[in-house]
Amino acid sequence: MTETSAWVRITQENPEHSAAYVQRFRDMAAEGADLGGEARLVDAFLPRRARVLDAGCGPGRVGAFLFEAGHEVVGVDVDPVLIAAAEADHPGPRWLVGDLAELDLPARGIDGPFDGIVCAGNVMTFLAPSTRVEVLRRLRAHVAPDGRAAIGFGAGRGYEFGDFLDDARSAGWAADLLLATWDLRPFAEDADFLVAVLRPA
Repeated sequence: MTETSAWVRITQENPEHSAAYVQRFRDMAAEGADLGGEARLVDAFLPRRARVLDAGCGPGRVGAFLFEAGHEVVGVDVDPVLIAAAEADHPGPRWLVGDLAELDLPARGIDGPFDGIVCAGNVMTFLAPSTRVEVLRRLRAHVAPDGRAAIGFGAGRGYEFGDFLDDARSAGWAADLLLATWDLRPFAEDADFLVAVLRPA
């Protein structure tokens, strides 16, 4: 059994947390906020009608944008409340409850590799530290040989950028491009956010 993630601990301590998280993004969408930045970056490097894995998909905003852009999307999240919201708000993609540290989509009837993987919303920082490399390995196992992944998270959340890049290398990834934002600003040593575009090594 894998170590409990920070997200699971938070939701166990506060059962209303997930519902409040869902409502926050529903409110932002209703106010016209731009919630598609991560998806636009991913869409830019995907071929048309690609297969995309939204890893740690939450209530589905990124995967939904990619689905609307014509891609086949599978979203996976450990939180059933968030998956229920994704199903309610964004029909079309396939939304699944699952632990990324145990990700095995072929065992769930979803065959073939993905052209792209997106892991947004600070998902990496919510993982239990002992599962980080395993999650990266499992994502690597689900990507096509010429596919790529975009993984983004903020500084000061307990996962140093250098440690993440070391973990990614040990899991079979190579860095194609490092950015400081989802809107393509260059990464610098003092950046407070990292978007790593990775390819299989």
